[in-house]
Amino acid sequence: MSDTISTLDLRTLLPFRRSERIFHAWMHVLPGRSLRIFDDHDPRPLRALFEAKCEGQFQWIYEETGPSEWIVNIVKKFDS
Repeated sequence: MSDTISTLDLRTLLPFRRSERIFHAWMHVLPGRSLRIFDDHDPRPLRALFEAKCEGQFQWIYEETGPSEWIVNIVKKFDS
């Protein structure tokens, strides 16, 4: 299963570098596979950005919802 999931720990990145790094990693995720992100706060703004840039191309699944750590699995959908 680990070969189908790429991970990115946002807690180690400066805030102004996060979006660029996330979308760079997302470009390399194959359909049906996931990008798992770890964050120190709820990444709701990131979800809104995904909805604006990648509408209909992903599924957002919370694995953990705080209070000190959020883990989100973003699954790249197959083309419809």
